[in-house]
Parts: sequence; structure tokens; C-alpha cells
Amino acid sequence: PKIVKLGEVQSLLSTKSDHIQVINFWATWCGPCVKELPLIEKLGQERKDIRVTLVSLDLDLDANPEKVYKFVERKGIKSNVLILDEQDPNSWIDKIDTDWSGSLAATIVINTKTGKRTFIGRELKEGDLEALIESVK
Repeated sequence: PKIVKLGEVQSLLSTKSDHIQVINFWATWCGPCVKELPLIEKLGQERKDIRVTLVSLDLDLDANPEKVYKFVERKGIKSNVLILDEQDPNSWIDKIDTDWSGSLAATIVINTKTGKRTFIGRELKEGDLEALIESVK
């Protein structure tokens, strides 16, 4: 996992790519986030047309990233993991998506080629991600 600032997450949202971007905002203390991670991981490993990025918001409550490193290792997470180093979520969540209240779990699916994107501010269930991906094609 790499510690990043908001600008790096924003560039993920706007950089053109041949892959559909699945950007999931999560934290180790968020039950629904932890529950949906295996679904996101599995899809990221199975589908070559998708690029999954997991953005941890743990540093907002705990400045030590160690918990995230251990969690990623323990769960065997293969997706790209970024740890967002920004305080005061209310000052920046609108810059990620205006539909986002700031609650977790939250996922954005973007087709950067067409600019089509969709935001979902709840825990993903089996099949949700596939439907979101189809909706931006």
C-alpha cells in the first residue's frame, strides 16, 4: 500500500485508460467495507478489463498506517491499495463525487474513455459490481 494525497486519487478518476476503473473507498474499521472486499477482489482478479483500486480512509482516524498494512497482508489483498492521507473528509468528499455523503462503503465505477461513471454509497452485494460495470460500458 502507498500513502497518497487527494490529487493522486483525483487523477485516477480522470486519467484515460483502456480499463474500467473500480475505485472503492473503505476502512479497516468499516464492517460493510470489509464484508464487500472479497467480491471486489475476486472481480479484479478475474476480469482483465477492470482495474481495481482500494482507497483506505484509515488515516483520518489513526495516523499510523500499520493497521492497513497488516490487514492487506492478512487478507491477501492483490488489488492496488492506496492509503489516503487527508484530514477532514467534509472538505474533500465533493471533489471525489458530489453524490457522496462521506459514508462508507463507497464505490465509483468509471469508464475513463467515455467519461461514463456511476457512484454507489452502500455495501455491494453479489452481482452489484457486474451491473455497475455494464452500466458504464
